Amino acid sequence: MIIDTHVHYDDEVFDKDREEILSGLLSHGIGMVVDIGADINTSKKAVELSEKYPFLYAVIGVHPSETIGMKDSDIEFLYELATAKKYIASERDTLSEKEKNNKKILAIGEIGLDYHWAKDEAEKINQKKWFIKQIELAKKTDLPIVIHSRDAAEDTMRIVKDEKAYECGGVVHCYSYSPEQAKEYVKMGFFLGVGGVVTYKNGKKLKETVAQTDLSHIVLETDCPYLSPEPHRGKRNDSTNLRFVITEIASLKGVSEEEVIEVTAQNARRLYRMD
Repeated sequence: MIIDTHVHYDDEVFDKDREEILSGLLSHGIGMVVDIGADINTSKKAVELSEKYPFLYAVIGVHPSETIGMKDSDIEFLYELATAKKYIASERDTLSEKEKNNKKILAIGEIGLDYHWAKDEAEKINQKKWFIKQIELAKKTDLPIVIHSRDAAEDTMRIVKDEKAYECGGVVHCYSYSPEQAKEYVKMGFFLGVGGVVTYKNGKKLKETVAQTDLSHIVLETDCPYLSPEPHRGKRNDSTNLRFVITEIASLKGVSEEEVIEVTAQNARRLYRMD
């Protein structure tokens, strides 16, 4: 069973054929997808989709580029949403298997820093503030985090270490930094999210990272509708395109595609604490 750990099927580009795509995933070997919120509205949509589709789970949070105008009341809303839809880990031993399987909100994300689009230093400072506050939220709700980091390698790493975000665990989504930094994240217990970029000719740094990283620390993701792999680069992405990512990872690691599917699925379940 293939698990797509990072999707945005809540996006309006899927409004015309969302049902068709989602209902057809199983026939392509996709057994589970995790819809990731980017702001309060899409976090709500992710939860709504998780309630409609048994194989779809939700992650709630505010993307760094969406933190302008964010308020403490938004953190309070996310807390209420998370605690209403999940069971605190300390209580899970007393629950039936059916109740355990009703946990549909898996993490806080995607949160982090994105300096690529930041207009000035004030916006970067604002992103840091809400990254820290959402790490605190993850600790409070006993959930892992999904980290978004673009052109902000040093500050992201510093905040992760200073705030002890490794206590939450989680994944560095769409990993794009050096193999050396990858080692640091893996050492802290984080997973690396690998998607379509690994198939690109100019994705040499990610290819190197994947080659040197033990498969036990890699999870599959599409970030759909974005980042379609070759040969569909530039077109709308969806989970069925993971087969191209799997082929590339298998080649880089010198293992079978079946092993990539099996191990990354196990990793995804560990990442999202589903076992």
